[in-house]
Amino acid sequence: PRLRAKTLFATHYHELTELAEILPHVRNYNVAVTEEGDKVIFQHRIVPGSADRSYGIHVAQLAGIPRAVINRATEILSELEDHYDWRDRRQRVREVAVQQLPLFSTEPHPIMEEIRQLKIDEMSPLEAISKLYQLQRRAGAEQ
Repeated sequence: PRLRAKTLFATHYHELTELAEILPHVRNYNVAVTEEGDKVIFQHRIVPGSADRSYGIHVAQLAGIPRAVINRATEILSELEDHYDWRDRRQRVREVAVQQLPLFSTEPHPIMEEIRQLKIDEMSPLEAISKLYQLQRRAGAEQ
């Protein structure tokens, strides 16, 4: 059944806002902003469309993040914007969608499957602890 549930979320990922260009029921809204030089004033109004740029650094300044962190974030943002791929946005969204993994995996994780098949009642305490240690190390290595 098609529920058509409404979902609201905030994001700074511009790739997600581009989904509105290819998915008919997706809509973007943003907080209206006025810029005066380097100063950003949030207008407390929600308007249709996505933001044309990131205001995360301005929000961090308002939150009192240390100046050194703000300066470094500004450098990183500038570098990212310099290397941004300005190809057709719809094509980029399609490419990302094809590569995107499903939210809920359809196949069980190998470690989970191995845990399910363990015969704990037939193991000694030492064997059980040893097996748990092995699984824990493998799980850590896969992250």
